[in-house]
Formats: sequence, structure tokens, C-alpha cells
Amino acid sequence: MTVLIIGSGGREHALAESFARCGAISKVIVAPGNAGIALQYPCVPLNSLPEIREYCLEKDIGMVFIGSEQPIADGLSDYLREAGLNVIAPSRHAAQLESSKIFAKELMHKWNIPTAKYRVLTHEDQSEQYLSEFNFPVVVKADGLAAGKGVYICKSRKEAEEAIRSLFSSFTNKPNDLQRTDRGVVLEEFLSGWEVSLFAISDGLNFASTVFAQDHKQAFDNDLGPNTGGMGAYAPVPEAEVYRKQIEEEIITPTLAAMRDIGYPYEGILYCGLMITTEGPKVIEFNCRFGDPEAEVLLPLLDNDLLDICQAILNRKVYKLNLKFKQATALGVVLASIGYPGDFEKGITISQPMPIPSRTYFSGVAEGSSGLVTSGGRVMCVVGVGDDLAAARKQAYRRIDDINYETKYCRSDIGLRKNCL
Repeated sequence: MTVLIIGSGGREHALAESFARCGAISKVIVAPGNAGIALQYPCVPLNSLPEIREYCLEKDIGMVFIGSEQPIADGLSDYLREAGLNVIAPSRHAAQLESSKIFAKELMHKWNIPTAKYRVLTHEDQSEQYLSEFNFPVVVKADGLAAGKGVYICKSRKEAEEAIRSLFSSFTNKPNDLQRTDRGVVLEEFLSGWEVSLFAISDGLNFASTVFAQDHKQAFDNDLGPNTGGMGAYAPVPEAEVYRKQIEEEIITPTLAAMRDIGYPYEGILYCGLMITTEGPKVIEFNCRFGDPEAEVLLPLLDNDLLDICQAILNRKVYKLNLKFKQATALGVVLASIGYPGDFEKGITISQPMPIPSRTYFSGVAEGSSGLVTSGGRVMCVVGVGDDLAAARKQAYRRIDDINYETKYCRSDIGLRKNCL
């Protein structure tokens, strides 16, 4: 069987590596991929829905795994299923759990799924009224997809007003971007506690959950600076295990039931971004796919055949699935470009070991005259695996020392948070 993975980042590179270990898979292709992924797996420049469908039918693709959020929100899974193709990703309607924060908040409110108090702003001039209902800090979120960067934690009313103004201004400047302009801005209570992620493998009726992972979103050490797409992650998170039953019963089960009830059964990977508070776990956000960089630390620990997991989703037999993970810890550190998530320089030559070691997952790279060069804010994710968190950290940071480029930047404290209330 040939598998086509849709996406261009480190998550898709990790998926390709995981699928390549499956005995029944003869070939793994990534579209569009990137120059780093292309060193190991064929990449094809497919950028539109019709191009992807035509390619799948022409090349007899046995399964399509959509890794990134935008194609899911655009309805690629529906489009390919209509052509009789096997696809791992939720429908466009089900993907509103991620593509519209307002949809997700309203669903959680109706079904009593624990989350932060919120208000929806459809016009900037509503900010004066609604901000008075919240204590500070307060969270301001763009309704649509924002690649992990459309979230502002505002310590004062002035900061919140500026964030709201900035978001509504961006909507005005992007009149054709329906994912960003459809509904408005979410104003949300700031939750205190510690963050953790849990993934549910769902066939619409049943689910199986993974080990916990923990992302590090802020750009700088000690969780300072602006939010990014993720600066590193590790798995598992032992402190979260005591909350697993509660999360499954109070969050995942009712969310999947709600989606069935409204006619949008959820089939695929559901990312639950959670805050562990003194009142218990609460939902920060849902994503409709594997997270990035969480996928880069979860997949190396997976003891199951990834193809078997996909077949269980397609055949609605997740109830038979027994997810298994290695008795080890994986920790990934994102190497970024100085200036990210703001402005940064591109085209910087990367010096690194060759051939590319396993668990080096490329995202923002391109082909230069003498090898790979930087082309994005997040350049790659380097993962260490060890018997415990300390060993995984040591391996990951040791491997990073062998990779160099002039604008190289990474956090030095991945995995050092204290997960306690």
C-alpha cells in the first residue's frame, strides 16, 4: 500500500517515519513536504484539492493521512471521500471544533463540558462592555485558524483592547479569509494551573486515548514571550495520569456524543488541549489532528502499527484497539529562527550531521546551493528518547549541539516545568 501524507512540517515528517515502519506499507509520499523531508521520503508539490484528488486516483493511493489543519478545515477529507478514497481526518463540519473557537465554546457550553468562561465579540466596540465582566489577565483569541499564534494573554485592559483592535484589523485586511473573518473574537477567562495534551483516536462511536504530552508554547525560557506554534514537547506526563478517567468521562466522551448528536460524527485524531486547575481539568482548545510538536514525541513511543490504528478508524473498530506505548520518555526541542514568531531572516545555511539521524523532523527548511537552508520560523524538531525525562532531555540537547546555523535559537528549559497546583 502507498500512503500519502498531506502537510509540510515536522508533524508530517514524524508521521512518514512512523508509517515507514509498517510492514504492509510499500511507499510513503508527502505533499507538499519540504526539502528536509525529501531527503528521506518522496515529496510532491500538490497544493489544491483537485490536484490532490487527481494524484491519488492516478497513483492508486491506498490511504491519505491529512496532517495539517488548513486542508482539514477546507474540507479535503470530504472531497477525497467523495472519490472513494480512504482518508484519516475529520469532515469539514466536524473540524469546526478547531476551525471555529466560537463553535467549540458554544458546544462545550451546551453540553456542560468544562472550559473557561467566555464571551463572543462580533464587533470591536463590544470590548468595553464585555471586558468589564472579566478579571485580568484575560485571554483574547481569533475565532479561526491562526497556526497557534492567534492567542493573546493580556495583563491589563489596555493590552486586551489593543489585542482586540489588532485582530479586528487583521480581519478587515483579509476579507477573503473565511477561517479568520467568519465570526469574530473570543474573550476568555484566564485559567490558572498547568497544561497538558491528550489525543483521542475516534471512529465516531468509540475512542482510545494516547499517553499525555506537554507542549511549550511561549517563545522564551520560563514561559515568557509571545505564543508560538510550539517550541518543544515531551511525553508521557506521569502527573496527568490521575486525571485520565475524569478527562475521558467529562470531556472526550460528551464531546464525541455532542458531535454525533448534531450530525457531525468525529472520525480521526482529536487533540484535547487541557488546563489542570484546582477545579479539575478544563478544555483550553481542541485541534482536529495530531499536534506539532506533540506528534514528534508521541509517535516515536508508539508500539502499535500506525496503519492498524488508521484501519481501526476506517472500519469503525476502535473499540478493539489496544494502544501501546514504549516504557520510555521522548522529548523534542524545536530549533527556530531568531525573531520567531515575529520577523526573521530566511535562507541561512544549515550545518548538520549526514545522513540525517532518525527523530530529526524538518519543518521550515528549503533547498539551497550547498544543502538545506532555513525558510521558516520553526526550522526543525530534534527528539531524544531515554528511560526517563532527564535522559531524554540530555540526548535531545546533546544532538542539538551538532546542528548549526547563524540564526539558530531554541528554548533551554523544555521538560523542566513543575506540574503542580
